[in-house]
Amino acid sequence: MAYQAGGQRSVPRPVPDTLEAQEAQAYLQDYATLLESVPFPSVVLDHRWDVVLANSAFQALFGGVGPHPTAMPGDNFLRFVLFHPDAATVLGDHESSWCLPMLAHFATAVERHAQDRGLQSIRRDIAQDPIMDAAYRHGVPHWLRTVGPAAGRHDGAVRPLVHPDPRRGTIDCRVVGETPDTLRDMGYSRMTLVLREAGRPTEPARKPRRPRRATSSHLTVVPSPHR
Repeated sequence: MAYQAGGQRSVPRPVPDTLEAQEAQAYLQDYATLLESVPFPSVVLDHRWDVVLANSAFQALFGGVGPHPTAMPGDNFLRFVLFHPDAATVLGDHESSWCLPMLAHFATAVERHAQDRGLQSIRRDIAQDPIMDAAYRHGVPHWLRTVGPAAGRHDGAVRPLVHPDPRRGTIDCRVVGETPDTLRDMGYSRMTLVLREAGRPTEPARKPRRPRRATSSHLTVVPSPHR
């Protein structure tokens, strides 16, 4: 079921009261039931990364993060990744595995929806962080040229997570995009994080990294555009 900071809600976000909207609302209510049956963290997002639906596994994964006025994972996932000081405590290898791909997706969204006020608000917040702004304007294009555009994709990517159960520790997850046509027609997309068991030998071993301590900036390293 979907939820927001400070509480849980059992129905999707409201939509205008028309016959078409009622049908869409009914579909989303049934889809919320489907989402809740999935054992892995799964979330439905709009083009701004506002959370439309999220299941209990998603809530449990991010349940330990502290409050934030604008960047809770159950409100806007992009803002959480970029601006929440606790993001690195859940999203392993936070900068290169999560921030840079999300900034790349954000750049694409801004191109498609240039006048969207929600996206422009995120852009203004990025601009207020000099390091993140440099990453957005220079680091991301250089990173995509270096590693290839496929690195910016979510679907199929394998990224590290710090599991809330300390017995599991840092694990990998496979990001799976699985959006049915009806959701896509509504302007929504679905993302599921398929959690792997620790020590699964299908990916190169990573050196463990401590979560970054919160600073005035949310990024610490920006790839140089001149390398």
